[in-house]
Amino acid sequence: MRVKTGIARHQKHKKLLSMVKGYRMSRNRLIRKAHEAVLHAGEYAFAGRKDRKRDFRSLWITRINAAVRPHGLSYSLFIKALKDKNVEIDRKILSQIAVEHPEVFENIVTQIKK
Repeated sequence: MRVKTGIARHQKHKKLLSMVKGYRMSRNRLIRKAHEAVLHAGEYAFAGRKDRKRDFRSLWITRINAAVRPHGLSYSLFIKALKDKNVEIDRKILSQIAVEHPEVFENIVTQIKK
């Protein structure tokens, strides 16, 4: 006796088409095109999660650099001074302090410059 995949396949297709809702042209209607679109979307999402980490680190570095420039330092000199003084504050927190509490950041910079 052969196995018919009618119900299972229909459910699978319905699930796939619900995933591609809002996609343009034939990608939201045709099963093969929809499947391709979902596979590509998954790849882009995976890469995007990696890129986001890179983008945020770049943003933090830019903010720190902008905050230390008025104090006569560059970003690289500031980070080296932090390492030399064994200050272990990561870039995310440093940039947050620089944006939200400039007076605290200024104290950090003056301590580092000594």
